[in-house]
Amino acid sequence: MSTKRLLLLCGDFVEDYEIMVPFQALQAVGYRVDAVCPDKVAGDSVATAIHDFEGDQTYTEKPGHRFALNADFAGVAPDDYDGLVIPGGRAPEYLRLNDEVIALVRHFFDADKPVAAICHGAQLLAAAGVLEGRRCAAYPACRPEVELAGGHYADIAVDAAVTDGRLVTAPAWPAHPDWLAQFMAVLGARLEV
Repeated sequence: MSTKRLLLLCGDFVEDYEIMVPFQALQAVGYRVDAVCPDKVAGDSVATAIHDFEGDQTYTEKPGHRFALNADFAGVAPDDYDGLVIPGGRAPEYLRLNDEVIALVRHFFDADKPVAAICHGAQLLAAAGVLEGRRCAAYPACRPEVELAGGHYADIAVDAAVTDGRLVTAPAWPAHPDWLAQFMAVLGARLEV
């Protein structure tokens, strides 16, 4: 597999598993993954939150690990990247208010590049106006945003993912195996075991 560059867009209180797992798994199979956050540089870190499903009406939240960024947001040239990864958690809620972030997300759709979003990552997709007519899975609480943005909410199992063209989405971190496998297929990866 030739080395492809992926951009991982994150912010404080990103979901711990939803940033750590794809960051490490995609590197393990040979991708270069640049993790960036607005107003931060390589070596800075973001706080993560662990969201768990423990039988309550919604997920619970606990402090997670610090996640070290390995690239500068200000230096991102979207043309240099082959795909975009948007983890969930609370970060998308405020990142969608950043015009540079919205422009970045739109670039990947305008250029027809692969995009993987999970959980609350759909909030960024909705705010960027890229869901019209697309099937999109997300955490169930994001269903209204997907539908208000003209998307078709994919009501799938929490451990499943859905691909619509070059967009791969999933409801939450239990879907990592399916979500990452579908994203790598869209990227053109051929893994042999």
